Amino acid sequence: MKRMSLQWRLTCIITVYIAVICGCLTMFVYKNGVYYIDSLQETVDAQGEDNGEDNGEDTDEIYISIPDDKWDEFANDFSIQAYNNKEDYKKNSLLISAILALIGGVVTYFISGHALRPIREFSDKIEEVQAQNLAASRIEENKVKELNQLSISYNKMLERLSDAFEIQRQFTANAAHELRTPLSLMRVQLDLYNSTRHPDNDADTLQTIKMVTEQNGRLSKMVKTLLDMSELQTVGRDDEIMVDALVDEVLADLDPLAQEKNIKLTGKCKNITMVGSDILIYRLVYNLVENAIKYNHSGGQVTVTAYRKEKHVYLSVEDTGNGIPEELRERVFEPFFRVDKSRSRELGGVGLGLALVREIVRVHDGSIAVRSNPSGGTVFDVILPL
Repeated sequence: MKRMSLQWRLTCIITVYIAVICGCLTMFVYKNGVYYIDSLQETVDAQGEDNGEDNGEDTDEIYISIPDDKWDEFANDFSIQAYNNKEDYKKNSLLISAILALIGGVVTYFISGHALRPIREFSDKIEEVQAQNLAASRIEENKVKELNQLSISYNKMLERLSDAFEIQRQFTANAAHELRTPLSLMRVQLDLYNSTRHPDNDADTLQTIKMVTEQNGRLSKMVKTLLDMSELQTVGRDDEIMVDALVDEVLADLDPLAQEKNIKLTGKCKNITMVGSDILIYRLVYNLVENAIKYNHSGGQVTVTAYRKEKHVYLSVEDTGNGIPEELRERVFEPFFRVDKSRSRELGGVGLGLALVREIVRVHDGSIAVRSNPSGGTVFDVILPL
């Protein structure tokens, strides 16, 4: 019953209720009918014993004249007929009860389906809610008082969520802007310092300068990613994108990194056109391919596949790395989560690349999943509407 829909629950409950009521009525009527038939049978039997004697009393009873030599035969036939009538009545009563219960169940199913339609529409509307379409997810007033109150509460919740998302986005954007300026100044000073020789510096000083430079680059990258994530809602998504050309561009831009790690990049993309944000889709593919290169083995391979199926674009990025444990696959999209923290620091990762990918997929009304590569490694599957 836990997985059964409310419509089927109502149908089953009311069908059982109708069946019980019909069964009780049937038993009541059946008992009364049997009682009267048995009374008639007893009267016939008593009449046979009296054999037509007249006690001289005036009664309202009507007697049928049957010869004495035919009475036993009549009584026997009457008894058999009475028994058959009781059995037929019992069977017919049960059959009629079952038919009534079945008809009641069917009628209940359709009536409850019609009555629950607003709730089903309400549920479908909730399923469509995303951060970027809160305003469009409002539900109109309903004639049913209870559902109307639910709609009002739901719309108020959307308003609060929208305000919370806006505050969060504004805070992230402001924090990123405030951090970017001092980090840029630090970067300039470090570049100036590193551009000249300092023979008096000892090994510890050089190591410190190197660490500060690396951390500055890491923080700058983190700030840029946070700024990109805060501006996702404001980016237009009406560009006509040639997916195969965009993938080729990404592979060309990441080819130096792939050559440095001795990774082979392969593109298997059909000639597909979709509508979305050219900048964001580029960032999506770039982050997935860059991630696949960084966490791959030397001499490994990264394959990007894209094809069209019905009204969607199916994009997959495969690598031949160590793979991701099954229990951690959903968590890789969480901000700042790293499967291997030590290796992420070594590679300069900040833990926001895949989080940004998921947000880009969401604003395009798509979906993303991660699975194991049969030949070893990991596969990221992205589905985007055309």
